[in-house]
Amino acid sequence: MAKNNNHKMSRSEAGQKGGNKTAREHDQEFYEEIGQKGGKATSRNHDQEFYEEIGRKGGKRSNGGQSNNN
Repeated sequence: MAKNNNHKMSRSEAGQKGGNKTAREHDQEFYEEIGQKGGKATSRNHDQEFYEEIGRKGGKRSNGGQSNNN
């Protein structure tokens, strides 16, 4: 892991180190649970228009940016 000149970790390095430790200490069930919590929070904080927009963006991306809706 590269260090900067004053021998402190960068934010990126610290985040990677923390993420690796979390991955070693937790199993798939942990990640499923936090994913479900995140999904519930997102649904509380956003409306149907939000989901329509991200659906359109995903559709555009998955078909190479070509749309059948003119």
